[in-house]
Amino acid sequence: MADKPRCQWATQNQLAQEYHDHEWGVPCHDDQKLFELLTLEIFQAGLSWNTILKKRSAFKAAFDNFDVTKISQYSDEKVETLLHDATIIRNRKKIEATINNAKIVLKLPTSLNEYLWQFTDFKTIKHHYQSYREIPAKTELSIKISKQMKKDGFQFTGPVTIQSLIQAIGMVDDHEVGCFRY
Repeated sequence: MADKPRCQWATQNQLAQEYHDHEWGVPCHDDQKLFELLTLEIFQAGLSWNTILKKRSAFKAAFDNFDVTKISQYSDEKVETLLHDATIIRNRKKIEATINNAKIVLKLPTSLNEYLWQFTDFKTIKHHYQSYREIPAKTELSIKISKQMKKDGFQFTGPVTIQSLIQAIGMVDDHEVGCFRY
């Protein structure tokens, strides 16, 4: 696979390449995986995605494999434990947002999958970007989803974070036209 043309951002290192080749932009409809990616995108805000990829297994361990029921019940003691866990990003507001978001997911009248994918009528929107430089940091769609998520009580779900999420879960296909995954 090393000789295949990829999106430029995916050529930085092996972790980025594997994420790109096997996960990024692949339509995801699994609620637990969707919550994992939402959480990772929140923790990524202000950092590089490579930092998150390197810490992904630590996040899975620290956050009970992204089990929303368990996370929704985290105590203040658990928050303190997470704040002292050097293997993850130790940001109180992002940790608390994750707990809040787990509670919101459990209150949704539908699955997280249905909640998110309804915005595209359960279809992937395919873009035709020549270069990653053309890909916007936010779009009308991510702004719309972000507004609704905030209205519904989600935290740390601004339009840039949501744009990254909808790319990651394959709701939009932003692979460059020269990429083998396009």
